Amino acid sequence: MSNDVAILCLASASPRRRELLASIGVKVEVRPVDIDETPLPGEAAETYVARLARAKALAGSMLSELAVLGSDTAVVCDGVILGKPESEQDAFAMLRMLSGRRHQVLTAVAVVGAAERGERDVIETVVVSEVEMRRISDDEIHAYWHTGEPQDKAGSYAIQGLASVFISRIEGSHSAVVGLPLFETAELLGRQGVVLWHGSAVTSK
Repeated sequence: MSNDVAILCLASASPRRRELLASIGVKVEVRPVDIDETPLPGEAAETYVARLARAKALAGSMLSELAVLGSDTAVVCDGVILGKPESEQDAFAMLRMLSGRRHQVLTAVAVVGAAERGERDVIETVVVSEVEMRRISDDEIHAYWHTGEPQDKAGSYAIQGLASVFISRIEGSHSAVVGLPLFETAELLGRQGVVLWHGSAVTSK
C-alpha cells in the first residue's frame, strides 16, 4: 500500500502532532473538531485533559471511518491549568509564574478504533511530565512574546521552539511536552490495529 494513504484520522489541527505521528510512520488525514475546552468547576487537570482527548476522538469518529486520535495538553503550575494566552499580559503572567520553577505538563491521548473493526471503542492514557524552567527576565518574556511563538501555546511557550533555551530540565516524555507522547501513543495505536511504518518497504536477506 502507498505511503500516501492515510491510516489514522487526527482530530486536531496541530502541526506538531501531525509531525510527531509522521516521525513514527503514521500518515494521517486531518479532521479538526470544535469542542468546548473550558475546564469544569473543580475539575482536576488530569481529568480535564482526559475528557477533552476523549471528546475530540469521539467527535472525530463521526467524521472518519479510520481509527481516530484525539489529544489534549495542559500546563499546570500550583494546581492551576494554564491554557493558551489571550493577550501579551496574559502570557507575561503565565511565564512569570513558570520562571525559575518546576511545573507539570499533562498530555492525554485517546484512540477510537476504525469502523471496520466493529464496535468503535475508545482507549486512552494520560502522561505527566515534570519541566523545570530557568529564571527568565521580564525583557526576555516581552521579547519572546513578540516572536509570535507563544500566542497559540498552552502555558505560553513551545519547548520545541525558541523557548527551548528556557528549559533546564525535563523528567518524563519530551514528545509529550511537545504535544504527543510517542511511546504511549504507539501502544494505543497498536491495540487499535494501526500499524506503524505502514507501507514502508522492508527487505530481508
